[in-house]
Amino acid sequence: MTSLRQRLLTTIAGQLGRPHGTLGGVVAGALNRGNGQAIATAVAAAQVPTGGVAADIGFGGGAGLRLLVDAVGTGGTVYGVEISDDMLDRARRSFRGDLDSDRLRLVEGSLTALPLEDASLDAAITVNTVYFLDDLDAVCAELARVLKPAGRVAVGVGDPDAMRALPMTPYGFRLRPVADIVAALERAGFAVDVETRTDGRMPRHTITGRRGD
Repeated sequence: MTSLRQRLLTTIAGQLGRPHGTLGGVVAGALNRGNGQAIATAVAAAQVPTGGVAADIGFGGGAGLRLLVDAVGTGGTVYGVEISDDMLDRARRSFRGDLDSDRLRLVEGSLTALPLEDASLDAAITVNTVYFLDDLDAVCAELARVLKPAGRVAVGVGDPDAMRALPMTPYGFRLRPVADIVAALERAGFAVDVETRTDGRMPRHTITGRRGD
């Protein structure tokens, strides 16, 4: 029989993978607070060009959208891609001005089925998302498809060994060695660098892939 603790941890894991409903709003705020540094590091690693086209894939609470909109400036465009209808609605309320000016475009989609044209992005970030996907090669192939030549993607993850100690990760997370993510990006044609930060409670890795020219 499933215990109350198991049901609670399964609910938390599900919310982290796809925030929704009343609890989803609480989770979104927590994600923005807890992932702020990881998101900022990913934006910096992606080297978003002024006037360029960038995307935050699986943007959750939306902290990355603000950083990317500021990075591309008035002549650029940011796509926010999300599978959660509730997070899309939340972002529509929070970023009304940027949507009206067409600097931000919100679209429903996932890392394995991006609603973006081939070679349409200069830069992309995705933070704390790959835990919830089975086919890492399909993810990396999609990222390679939508990035322009020399485009960059920054994938942010918590350290898998540290995350295994968290109570909810056995209930819906797929934790992979960083080397597996690096290898999948390389198979998709990326040159890869890894930056590791250990200055917080959770060590974090930013894995940056650069497409060939």
